[in-house]
Amino acid sequence: MGQVQVGTASWTDRTLLESGWYPPEADTPEQRLRYYARQFPLVEVDATYYALPGEQTAALWAARTPAAFNIKAFSLFTHHPTPVAALPKDLRPAAEKTGKDRVYVKDVGPAVADEAWQRFSAALEPLRSAGKLGAILLQFPPWFPISRARKDYIVACAQRAAPDRVCVEFRNRTWMTPGNQDETLGFLTEHQLPYVCVDMPQGHRDSIPPVLAATAPDLAVVRMHGHSAKWDSKDIHERFGYRYTDAELTQWAPKVRDLAQDATGTHVLFNNCYRDYAQVNAQQLAALLQP
Repeated sequence: MGQVQVGTASWTDRTLLESGWYPPEADTPEQRLRYYARQFPLVEVDATYYALPGEQTAALWAARTPAAFNIKAFSLFTHHPTPVAALPKDLRPAAEKTGKDRVYVKDVGPAVADEAWQRFSAALEPLRSAGKLGAILLQFPPWFPISRARKDYIVACAQRAAPDRVCVEFRNRTWMTPGNQDETLGFLTEHQLPYVCVDMPQGHRDSIPPVLAATAPDLAVVRMHGHSAKWDSKDIHERFGYRYTDAELTQWAPKVRDLAQDATGTHVLFNNCYRDYAQVNAQQLAALLQP
């Protein structure tokens, strides 16, 4: 079985700080990150979805912890609407010409997108140099259905991110319907792009089935979103406010072990980020995976 690393998708959430999971002495961002890294070998950074990361920030992460960092790709790269104000000042004029407050990658043109990618990549150099950069998460939205053009776009993103590793998460069900599932996994396998297996509520427009598959030899990824009854809520804490039961995690442990047979490394990230739910569940699963 390959190495399995378990972590969470946040260490700074307000409700986590309020939950009492951190000891009283961990009362600064630096101390909290150091404490987190003593509990987990892996963390996913969400802030990079909302704004391009800063190199100084990445340098501080690299200096303060032995943990590896998975980085969520900037929203512009994954066909999400991006506030013009989230772009660097010198890249805003092209976006402002649209007259919109939020823009898509098609609105700003390839030159702006290329420059944004270059700055995104450059900012991660401290993590890369320290050997602490895990994978870049390309999470595509519900309005990104399967097509040849979209497959080409995914490959182009992977090439832009190279030599950094990307992993691919879908939120449009057409990628993983019974008729398309083999095609999707075959496409990712052909290009050695890790598929992000998800556990999430079923029966919704954007529901993806909990299929576990390793589509790259070096990395498999699982993201645990929970099963909130309020998945359609605009409130992120209602959407992800779900605590896995002992029974659920006991069922997941052998599935993760099986997946880890097919990749040299497996990342399991708990994204049920409300209070200490993700941290407690991650610790529980990590304990179950102990030999």
